[in-house]
Amino acid sequence: MSKREMPVTIGEVYTAEVIGLNHEGEGVGRVNGFTLFIAGTLPGEKVKVQVSGLKKQFGYGKLIEIIKASPSRIAAACPVYNECGGCQLQHLDYAAQLEAKRQQVIDNLERIGKLTDVVVHPAIGMEQPWRYRNKSHMPIGRSMEGGLVSGFYAQGTRRIVETDRCMISHEQNDEIVGAVKRIARELAISAYQPETGRGLLRHVITRVAYSTGEVMVVLVVNGEQIPHQNEFIQLLRMEIPNLTSICLNINTDPSSLVMGDKTIVLSGSETIRDTIGGIEFAISARSFYQVNPVQTERLYEKALEYAGLTGNEIVIDAYCGIGTISLFMAGHAQHVYGVEIVPDAVEDAKRNAQMNEIRNITFEAGKAEEVLPLWRARGIAADVIVVDPPRKGCDAKLLETIIAMQPQRVVYVSCNPSTLARDLRVLTDGGFRVVEAQPVDMFPQTSHVECCVSLVAVT
Repeated sequence: MSKREMPVTIGEVYTAEVIGLNHEGEGVGRVNGFTLFIAGTLPGEKVKVQVSGLKKQFGYGKLIEIIKASPSRIAAACPVYNECGGCQLQHLDYAAQLEAKRQQVIDNLERIGKLTDVVVHPAIGMEQPWRYRNKSHMPIGRSMEGGLVSGFYAQGTRRIVETDRCMISHEQNDEIVGAVKRIARELAISAYQPETGRGLLRHVITRVAYSTGEVMVVLVVNGEQIPHQNEFIQLLRMEIPNLTSICLNINTDPSSLVMGDKTIVLSGSETIRDTIGGIEFAISARSFYQVNPVQTERLYEKALEYAGLTGNEIVIDAYCGIGTISLFMAGHAQHVYGVEIVPDAVEDAKRNAQMNEIRNITFEAGKAEEVLPLWRARGIAADVIVVDPPRKGCDAKLLETIIAMQPQRVVYVSCNPSTLARDLRVLTDGGFRVVEAQPVDMFPQTSHVECCVSLVAVT
């Protein structure tokens, strides 16, 4: 469709019928047969929308007025919801959120994967879909008056939307960030200014271990130290008595990268401890650790169920991270092999195995698509392969290796339904059958959905 044939014009206002939600939580509107993505709208609604941008096959619109509201529309709980880019679905009733996420999985499997006969179960939700995040990352900025502000970036920008609380974050995360700001103001510690590269405090990262109550704070700074460091630590400990770890991360990179490579422990321990499903984990400042421990346990229990272990199987966990799924599986398998590209994560995984006295497990650093063929050459034949890749999905060579190894079962844990569907198509063409899929709502109030999928080899 050329620009001359476009049925809508930028800046003009139209009436749109909203027929669905896209993967970013935007309403999918239709105007004269043309698709507009409209933030803040819901399926079944009739709205007035101003066209704000156009591509060849679709465009973007700004909501002007709701003519007919969805019965699932509710008032957002967060006062900065319409400005902040952290959540996308607070205006949608939670039961409807779960159904929308299930439908997102179904739509991707059918449209991208051409998989029309897969059982997709109702999404597993939370009884309390608020205050679930055990980790908070808040950028620090400078107010017009010169003071410190914190909050979250507005959608698609580096502009901080100021807020002192986050409705999806553990309450103590808010408490710690507030304390850091007060102390920084008292000690005249400056906020980093990306426009000039000046200023010190860039981000405050907090972690709360739900099972142990241990707490970590990481101060990301544009320098080697903070002024009045001992006084800062003393004041922070007075305000937050249960702090287990206070760390300083040095990041002088002018880019938008959050953390630098060097982390120093200012006070307390290098790690905090948390447990999931009876397995204890040591979490450092740079460790990847799932942010919703309640739903993580449900997700991993489903992965364990789909693995169908009897105690005699060899399991390979590709993209093993700090060993969460591997350690979950080890108590039910003969041996588990985990591979991860990040060396620090592999060291964390080994430490976690030792801490839990789990010995039937081997971790190796490297690319899964390179390490698995080496293991295969050594005679390691996997009965079950588990993959939990990043949003971009599995590497094509890894999928080829899985097909060549032909395990009895594959368990695919995904955070992106579109790349999941793409990869399932490849595995299906390579001799596997997709049995069922279980969406899990790891991030209530947002558009993201995790999914665990069971595949079996076709004999």
